[in-house]
Amino acid sequence: MARIAKLAPEDWDPRLREAARPESASDLEQGLTRFFAHCPEQALGLMQFGGALKRNRALPERLVELVRLRVAFFNQCRSCMAIRYSDAVADGLSEDLVCSLAKPHEADNLSDAEKAAIRYGELMATDHLAIGDAIYADLRKHFSEAEIVELGMTVAFFVGFGRLAATWHMVEELPPAFQTAETIAPWGQEKVQVR
Repeated sequence: MARIAKLAPEDWDPRLREAARPESASDLEQGLTRFFAHCPEQALGLMQFGGALKRNRALPERLVELVRLRVAFFNQCRSCMAIRYSDAVADGLSEDLVCSLAKPHEADNLSDAEKAAIRYGELMATDHLAIGDAIYADLRKHFSEAEIVELGMTVAFFVGFGRLAATWHMVEELPPAFQTAETIAPWGQEKVQVR
């Protein structure tokens, strides 16, 4: 059970209901918004930021999803690991690729750019001070300065809010394997695809 009380959409601030349109989303798709609704001003600001990251994305959806799932593993954010976004699936994300995240640097089905971005995400989630000149030099082989900034902002979003979600233990709507208390990975388990 979640450690923070969820608010039902009918109890949300009307501006938040209009922005999130919960009537067209499943409970799982409503995600953190059900909790953020306790603080509507902050929730609306966060939605604007998250929406800007998504709408104005230059990075490939598949790459972003691979990074998100690898970060989710280190965060142990169960809802993050259980979800596959449909735009990433449309961009070529497959469960074979997700399974490659168990050992991404050994995977032959990941591009060098994906491996560099995944490594950056791993370090942001586990040892951010280890990100030095060599990591940025590797990123520059594959990405423009703007794309590196976008990757950094996106990964920071994943790390911070994934950790928060993990502490709130939002598991009620997840497949049974994601509801357990032991360490889990996003590969090899039942998934939920969302829009």
